[in-house]
Amino acid sequence: MSIFHYFSSDENKRARFIFNLIAPVYGMIDNAIEKEYLSMTKLLNDNIPLKGLSVLDVGSGTGAWLSAINRFGIAEACGVDFSEKMVKQAIKNHPEITFKQGSGENLQMFDDNSFDLVTASFVLHGMKKEKRTRVLSEMKRVAKKHVVIHDFHKKTSLSIQMLEFLERSDYLNFKKGFEEEMKTLFRRTSVIPSQNGNGLYVGEL
Repeated sequence: MSIFHYFSSDENKRARFIFNLIAPVYGMIDNAIEKEYLSMTKLLNDNIPLKGLSVLDVGSGTGAWLSAINRFGIAEACGVDFSEKMVKQAIKNHPEITFKQGSGENLQMFDDNSFDLVTASFVLHGMKKEKRTRVLSEMKRVAKKHVVIHDFHKKTSLSIQMLEFLERSDYLNFKKGFEEEMKTLFRRTSVIPSQNGNGLYVGEL
C-alpha cells in the first residue's frame, strides 16, 4: 500500500496504511502497555465476571487486550482486525486465540447475539462520530449482554496528544461526547474510570 494513502481523504485507507505500517513493531508497544491492560482487565473482571464468557474483540491489533482478558478463564476468545498484517502478528503472538480479518463496521461473519461480551480497546477514538456509531451498532448486534469500550476518558499525556495528531484521530471529540453517544444505543450505560485517565465505557443490552 502506497504512502500516499496516509494523505487520503478516506479515513479507512489512512488507518489501514498506518496500522499495516506499524504492525511489525506494534508488539513492542503492546509489551510497554501490558501493565495497563492487566490493570484494566482486572477492573473489568471486578465489575463483569469474565470466567466462562464468550468474548469478541473488535480492532484487536496484535492481540494484547484480548490476551489480557483471556487470563480470566473466558470460554471463547475471538479477535477481528481490518489490517492483514496485524492479524498475522496476533496469530503469531497468541496462537491460543482465534483472530480473523474483518471490519468493525460490518461484522457479517457473526450472527446476532453471538458473544456474551464485545469489546474494543483504543479503537473508537480514532473514528469520526458517524463511523463510531456504525461500529458500535454492529458490536451491539453481535453482543448478548455487554459492549465494553476501553479508551481515553480524562487526561492524556503530551506524547499521546502528538501521536493522535499524527494519526488525525477524533480523540478530542471522543472524550467530550462519547458517553452521550453510548446512551443513544444502550438501555443502560456506565463509565469505570482508572487512575491514569483512561476508562471502561460499559453498555448493557
